[in-house]
Amino acid sequence: MKTFAILTSGGDSPGMNCAIRAFVRTLIFNGHKALGVRKGYEGLIQNKFIELSASSVGNIMQRGGTILQSSRSEEFKKKEFREIAIKNLKDQGVDGLVVIGGDGSFKGAYKLWEEFNFPVIGIPGTIDNDISGTEYTIGHNTAVETAIQAVDKIRDTAFSHDRVFLIEVMGRNSASIAIKTALCSGAENVILPHQEIDYDEIADSVKRGIQRGKKGSIFIVAEGAREGRSYDIQVKLRDDYQIQSRVCILGHIQRGGSPSPKDRLIASEMGHKSALALLEFTQPLITAVHSGKVIEVNFSDAIHKNNDEDHDYLHIIKTLSI
Repeated sequence: MKTFAILTSGGDSPGMNCAIRAFVRTLIFNGHKALGVRKGYEGLIQNKFIELSASSVGNIMQRGGTILQSSRSEEFKKKEFREIAIKNLKDQGVDGLVVIGGDGSFKGAYKLWEEFNFPVIGIPGTIDNDISGTEYTIGHNTAVETAIQAVDKIRDTAFSHDRVFLIEVMGRNSASIAIKTALCSGAENVILPHQEIDYDEIADSVKRGIQRGKKGSIFIVAEGAREGRSYDIQVKLRDDYQIQSRVCILGHIQRGGSPSPKDRLIASEMGHKSALALLEFTQPLITAVHSGKVIEVNFSDAIHKNNDEDHDYLHIIKTLSI
């Protein structure tokens, strides 16, 4: 019997619990032991291990967030604390570790391999869908669905009052949520993070809509470097273009909620494959989606952000918003 551990790190994303469940039950099915680490890398440093059984991961697939909880650890960036984490892993008899998270979490996991030759497998879990080496990350589909449902409701009141709405979605460096939400909700425009805003174009689209009798306009704003940039846009439109608008920041509602069937399916397959990868470990890998299939790729290919922001959709959004 071998013992393997799993942790969730960084921002939570819907579907993490499905991956945890699949990882644990795959190990138990194959006669091995699973441990969970509470609070991510902070838990590794503080020795917060719990044994996970088939029953303890029952009835969690439909739950958002992560039953193991998560954190962002500044201490883990220092080697002396990673040494503590490795000691705790070895004291617990852990033979390998699965980390669910984004690029920062993966960089931390890869350090355990580089510095201590400790077996690690990564599962990409972030709503931003911005990890290199994979076409999809757990939680993205649910976050987009949540945003679209919110926009649909806001459009009802925008129509009722002939209003312009600036709806801000998550995506500090990635515009994937913003672009897909804009296209799927029929938004008039999408404002990307770090993009120089063309206010003339925004004003023209509003006026063009009014001229053809359009009732209300929706603009999707990716939050960019800081939450609340929509308020600056609102002031600019009011003062320079005499366009009144309302701001709605969706915020962390996009992280929560029951995972979609797509996220449950992919997370379950990734959790299953991560356990098998540890049992047959030869090198650090991450589970990844390529051409719709869950495969394994080299860990070193996935420790950077991928900010390919689905720009192919931008032309479609502009074309359909006339």
